[in-house]
Amino acid sequence: MAGRPSSGLADLLAEVFGEAGRETQPHPERFGLSLALAVIQHGRLVVERYGPGVDATTPLISWSMAKSITHALVGILVRDGRLDIHAPAAVPEWSDPGDPRHAITVDQLLRMSSGLAFTEDYVDAGISDTIEMLFGSGQADMAAFAASFPLAHAPDSVWNYSSGTTNIISRIVGDIVGDMAKFMDDELFGPLGMHGATAGFDAAGTFVGSSYVHAPARDFLRFGQLYLADGVCDGRRLLPAGWVDYARTPTPHSDDLSYGAHWWLKPGYFWASGYEGQHLCVVPGADLVLVRRGKTDAALRPNVDAWLDDVIACCS
Repeated sequence: MAGRPSSGLADLLAEVFGEAGRETQPHPERFGLSLALAVIQHGRLVVERYGPGVDATTPLISWSMAKSITHALVGILVRDGRLDIHAPAAVPEWSDPGDPRHAITVDQLLRMSSGLAFTEDYVDAGISDTIEMLFGSGQADMAAFAASFPLAHAPDSVWNYSSGTTNIISRIVGDIVGDMAKFMDDELFGPLGMHGATAGFDAAGTFVGSSYVHAPARDFLRFGQLYLADGVCDGRRLLPAGWVDYARTPTPHSDDLSYGAHWWLKPGYFWASGYEGQHLCVVPGADLVLVRRGKTDAALRPNVDAWLDDVIACCS
């Protein structure tokens, strides 16, 4: 049972969800549709609110929060010595040593600094490689689609956020482990107790690590708690020592140093982010993990970001 929020936090919750016990959206013009907010602090669920038609068991799409789950899957292979992120990535399309993409590493893919051409856009299908990959000609084999792009810049010289690079990483992980669904269940979802989580795969059998994990808010809290605890769950180290620090080390070329390795960075916390205002915030200084799920237009995203900063400040 979630604890009773402070008066300041209660006001913030009412601003988005309405009064407790009422399924209302008092300010959709400011925040869009808020579907879930859940907060764990000091290992205890302290806030849990849901929007219309949603409860603690409702699986909701991750969109790009799945990228941070992909980061964890890579970490598990690093832990077991099965993947060197600083070696050239095992991408068949780049296997020729004469290919200028041959030297791209998994580290550069995780940091979105591979140099590959890719246009990340969620509105204009005429220019968006993301839309074409997820819903158009690339949807049957998303990793092959993304790997076909040429270099636009020298690797490690320019930061360019790209869902395509994540699906290349997903295929690399899948090629190593074989049964990706079993690997995810055995090594991540199962140990964390994420029993409501399901991953989406394309027709080629590649986990769509850029976008497709469905899970209830509490399952994403469990995932965030893993990163809050430096990769340890119930005394078992799931991620190698230093992997969480790697996630939140700024990528030099990212905007205002706001990106690490498949995690976004803000002063005081790091976070997984997804289309339409999905947030998973890990706040080490407050021993806190926050999940927000919703459907928010991009123009309203700054309002949600500011509101979440206020929620975190209330809990800190």
